[in-house]
Amino acid sequence: MAELSDAEIDAARERGIAARAAEPRASSARYDRKRRRVVVELTNGSTFAFPPALAQGLEHADEDQLAEVALLGEGYGLHWESLDVDFTVHGLLAGVFGSRAYMARKAGQARSEAKAAASRSNGAKGGRPRKAASL
Repeated sequence: MAELSDAEIDAARERGIAARAAEPRASSARYDRKRRRVVVELTNGSTFAFPPALAQGLEHADEDQLAEVALLGEGYGLHWESLDVDFTVHGLLAGVFGSRAYMARKAGQARSEAKAAASRSNGAKGGRPRKAASL
């Protein structure tokens, strides 16, 4: 094993402190019952909020369960003990509200009255037209 000098250890410690200061971390998190949002205060003074209906594992939770949010790992994550749900602050800020499969399902669930009307109209005409065979 390589021997490290006190100066090298101190320099590494300073780099770690600087890296931690630059990363988004939560200083607090709470559930706002009035606005129905999870509100995360960040160490840089910013605030981030999201509706629990977007997040995998939180979509069917009641208000008391949502209010049990706790910080993990010096503010790098959020945890709901009774729901067994964890999210990283970095992931939430990037818009990652669940697994890849969950996010893909959510992305394909766009519904509107216009889409429903178009579907009914196409169904009345016999459905989508068949593709012409190319020769």
